[in-house]
Amino acid sequence: MTKSKRITAAAPPSPPVLGPRALNRATLARQLLLSRSPMSATAAVEHLVGLQAQNVKPPYYALAARLDGFTPHALSRPMADREVVRIVTLRSTIHTHTADDCLTLRPLVQAARDRELHHFRAGLAGVDLDRLAARARALVEEEPRTMKELREALLEDWPDADPQALSVAARCRLPLVQVTPRGLWGRSGQVRLTTAERWLGRPAAPVPGPDGTVLRYLAAFGPASVKDMQTWAGLTRLREAFERLRPRLVTFRDENGTELFDLPDAPRPDPDTPAPPRFLPEFDNLLLSHADRTRVVPPELKGRHWQGNIAYRTLLVDGVLAGLWRLDDDALVIEPFGRLDRARREEITEEAERMLGVLHPGTAYDIRFGTVREP
Repeated sequence: MTKSKRITAAAPPSPPVLGPRALNRATLARQLLLSRSPMSATAAVEHLVGLQAQNVKPPYYALAARLDGFTPHALSRPMADREVVRIVTLRSTIHTHTADDCLTLRPLVQAARDRELHHFRAGLAGVDLDRLAARARALVEEEPRTMKELREALLEDWPDADPQALSVAARCRLPLVQVTPRGLWGRSGQVRLTTAERWLGRPAAPVPGPDGTVLRYLAAFGPASVKDMQTWAGLTRLREAFERLRPRLVTFRDENGTELFDLPDAPRPDPDTPAPPRFLPEFDNLLLSHADRTRVVPPELKGRHWQGNIAYRTLLVDGVLAGLWRLDDDALVIEPFGRLDRARREEITEEAERMLGVLHPGTAYDIRFGTVREP
């Protein structure tokens, strides 16, 4: 009697490992930071799935670093024309989004905004949140209002509630956009709010599934882990979406063994691809959109671009965080985190001159290298 042979299935091959430098170059390529893109400002805002906009100027600096031929008007015009808006979305922070993304991404993150209200429940005791949302909507759609005006009006209905909690509840329950001239380059204006539907003249989309946004996140920030995207979006429980999409994706591992997902045809340049210096604004999403940020922030510099709740403007050299910068009255001051050789200083100076020419034409700024901030 012949013994049957046991057939053992071969183990699937291990996913390729991507080191920090490979991840850096891939992310820089998606972020339009390896070479400037000819795309329009609106197309770039869409590709990047929004720009952090806690302050007015950061989106302009972000696009000046990424786009060829950019001028401030290239973003101010679509904002004035209501093609681009400022609204609280990802991570409960203000972002500049296209009108279409405003009406789809805000519903996607609405559950997170509802959870945010749990931190304010003591100040909202006895407040009917559905009634509050309806009242706030009627107020801001009647005319755009400042948060102070909205808060004072809501206090008339709920005099015993915490004033801040009332305004937070309105912001969380409603898609409130900042109307222009707020957000326009070179213009001033208080933050006045109305609903996205009223400002854009069309209704928000039904709450979408996350799959499409997963693919867009990978196109702009990949390769990335599930946790990376959850950090970017301020959402949880996205593993199921990644698993649904797995047949359409490719996978890698980082040096710690974390599984990374990516689009098959997305750019993954050679790790030795040159990365020119770039001046980024405070709160740039490049530095905020991964749970593991070592692809951009060297471990020894973790936390160096923050102090409390304040984020500094950052300088990239060879694709990674390498210093801070600021505009004083008459100078652009660069504070590197380490010694720079002459060639690097010349590259950085050339990039600084370009950035100043784009955003501050006709203004004379000296370019100074300040104190080296040693790790």
